[in-house]
Amino acid sequence: MVKITFHGHACFVLEADGRRVIIDPFITGNPATDVSLDRLPKVDAVLLSHGHGDHLGDAVPIARRDAATIVATFELAKFCEKQGAVAHAMHIGGAHQFPFGRVKLVPAFHGGQIEGDDTGRYTTNPCGIVATLGGRAVYHTGDTALTLEMQLLVGQVDVLLWKDMITLPLFQKPTLLVYQTKYKNMVNNITSVGPSYSMDQWALTK
Repeated sequence: MVKITFHGHACFVLEADGRRVIIDPFITGNPATDVSLDRLPKVDAVLLSHGHGDHLGDAVPIARRDAATIVATFELAKFCEKQGAVAHAMHIGGAHQFPFGRVKLVPAFHGGQIEGDDTGRYTTNPCGIVATLGGRAVYHTGDTALTLEMQLLVGQVDVLLWKDMITLPLFQKPTLLVYQTKYKNMVNNITSVGPSYSMDQWALTK
């Protein structure tokens, strides 16, 4: 059993078996958040989909405050280490078993610039995150367009968290989607409640 708490934009806290992780902790300066940094409970890890300011957010301050590990793609992890945080670097497609659970990074299509990296040295690929806690697999897409790899996750994840209805349209039954570019695709929805909505409002479970 995993408890999921939504804190606005793309920020979620996952809790299971006495462990707690936060994903994309954009809290300071986020008008949609419902929690302040000083009221955020202690976390064991910070999981990052990419380094844009509205996802990287308070990752480093939280990690330093809680002696938590930041889990991110290699370059983003190294950037966070340079800011004084403990980080575990991963590559897309890789998975690792942590004390709190298992994390796998999956593809996402988005920008890779890192907020605060003025040199561009740490620019990296964004990713989606599949985190397994309490026997439940949670898929956080991060910011992404539709990818064919998502079909591989159908039936493998229990909870889907997503960012944008426009770029990630998933439906209860296979649905033919025609985009403005005339691009067509068909995707199975892994949720049971119909079409997707904005991540700013929903976290839908299977």
